[in-house]
Amino acid sequence: MQADIFFDARDVVGESIIWSSEERSLYWVDIGGKRIHRLEIESRRHDSWMTPDFPTSIGLRKDGGFIMGLRREVCFWQPDGKFEIFAEIENDLPDNRLNEGRVAPDGSFWVSTMQNNLNADGSPKDMDRASGAIYRIDPSGQVRQLTPNEYGITNTMGWTRDNRFLFADTVANAIYCFSYDPTAKTISKRRTIVEGFARGLPDGSCLDAEDNLWNCRVVGGSAVAKFTADGDLLHLVELPVSWPTSCTFGGDDLTTLYVTSARFTMTADHLAEHPQEGSLIAIGNAGRGVLEPKFG
Repeated sequence: MQADIFFDARDVVGESIIWSSEERSLYWVDIGGKRIHRLEIESRRHDSWMTPDFPTSIGLRKDGGFIMGLRREVCFWQPDGKFEIFAEIENDLPDNRLNEGRVAPDGSFWVSTMQNNLNADGSPKDMDRASGAIYRIDPSGQVRQLTPNEYGITNTMGWTRDNRFLFADTVANAIYCFSYDPTAKTISKRRTIVEGFARGLPDGSCLDAEDNLWNCRVVGGSAVAKFTADGDLLHLVELPVSWPTSCTFGGDDLTTLYVTSARFTMTADHLAEHPQEGSLIAIGNAGRGVLEPKFG
C-alpha cells in the first residue's frame, strides 16, 4: 500500500472526511480553518465554504445536503446555503464543545463532546479535565446521552455488523469496544481493545467491509493502523504527514483510503521544512470500504 499526497489542503485540523458516491466527491471539514471542503477525485475540482463557527463533523442526509456538528450545535446545511440549527448539545456545559460526529447505520447522527481546546482564533487552549460524552440524535431531533461525561478527546465512531460500537479517547491513547443494542439504540459493556499503542495517539477511523478498523495515529504517529474489531494489529501504513486525523474509503470501487491531516500546534520552522502537513493523503489498494449511511 502506497500513501501519496492527493491534495494540498493545508488544513489546520482536517477532520470527518466522507465519500459521496452520487457526486463522486469527498467532503471534509477543517476545524481550525472554519471551512468545509469538497473535492471531485477525477477532475480535482476543489470547492470550499466558510462556516460561522468551528465545524467539527459532517454527514450525508437522505433528503439531500448534510448534517453537521459545529462547536455547540448540530445543523443542516446545503452548499452555498445557511446553517439551520437542528439540535443543541450540552447547553449546561459551556466549556465543552462537539468533536467527533457520524451518521449511524440506523440513520441517526451520533456526536461526542470534549472540553473545548480552542480559543476563539483557533489557537490551542489548555485542557484540565475529561468531560466528554457520546450522544445520539434521531431524525425527529430527540437527543439522548449514551455515556457519562468521562472522556478526554473523543474520536472514532464505527458500528460493526455484529453489533459492536468502536470508539476512542485520544488523551487516554485507548480504543474501546461497546456492545451495541440496535433495538434499544444504546451502548454498554465497554472494554478496552487497544491501549498504549506506541505510534502516536488515536484520532478518527473508519471500518472496511470486513469490519477492520483503520485508525489515524495523530500527534506524530505518521501512520494509519489497521486493527481487527478485537484490537489486533494487522497493518501499519506509513504516511508523509505526521498528524493524520480522519479517513474514509472512496472511489467507484471503494478501494482507496483517503486520509485528512492537521498542522495544529506546529511551528513555522517545522511547516517550512514540512509543507505537506495538513494535506489530503490517498492510499491505494487498501481493501474495500462500505458506503456511508445517510441521516434520516
